[in-house]
Amino acid sequence: MGTYTDRVKATLVDAAEELFATHGIDAVSSRQIAEHAGNANHSAVNYHFGGRDGLLAAIVRRQAGNTAVRRREMVESLRPDPQLHDLLRCLILPLTDQLEAAGRVSWHARFIRQLRTSPSSKTLLTDAAADAPIVEDLLARVRESLSDIPTSVLTARFWMLGLMVVDVCAEYESRVQERSVDQPDWLSLARFLVDACVGTLSAEVTSETQFLDDSRSAVWL
Repeated sequence: MGTYTDRVKATLVDAAEELFATHGIDAVSSRQIAEHAGNANHSAVNYHFGGRDGLLAAIVRRQAGNTAVRRREMVESLRPDPQLHDLLRCLILPLTDQLEAAGRVSWHARFIRQLRTSPSSKTLLTDAAADAPIVEDLLARVRESLSDIPTSVLTARFWMLGLMVVDVCAEYESRVQERSVDQPDWLSLARFLVDACVGTLSAEVTSETQFLDDSRSAVWL
């Protein structure tokens, strides 16, 4: 069960993720997080995490760690000649599996969406992505399977699809919690997203894409 300190930190992480997902990264104070966690020490965030940035990093690490374990398992079970669908399943299902495991009370996807749009904190996502070589390896294998598509076009499509997957998952997560979805089916959603990504990545190219710098990559947690 961990130490008392571990439990306190986990409670703060849970409370912060919910508040950030609901209200936005820059609209929530450390004091509000402590109060929502039921902690009488209003300086608890600073004490346990060194401040809001440390707390945000802890939330991202927890999410990235959970998806990394599942993604590694899926990659290790790939057949020798994986198809595009197989590779994209390894990118998408670790996230949807985590959301399904959380049940009806999940804030993960909405937190990622809020973090991505926060000027003060969105670099945490790119930093986490940089620490996930397995994702870069999967993206490289996707590029190899689509060698007829120009690199600049694939980069832009990866970028767009990374945004789309998070936004769709965040919206579905919200509907599940509001019970506007009677029987949540994250696997069906994941399959839909995989099909959509395959279609987009392999679509005919009618013009070279130059609006996006090749150095910018999609974030897949």
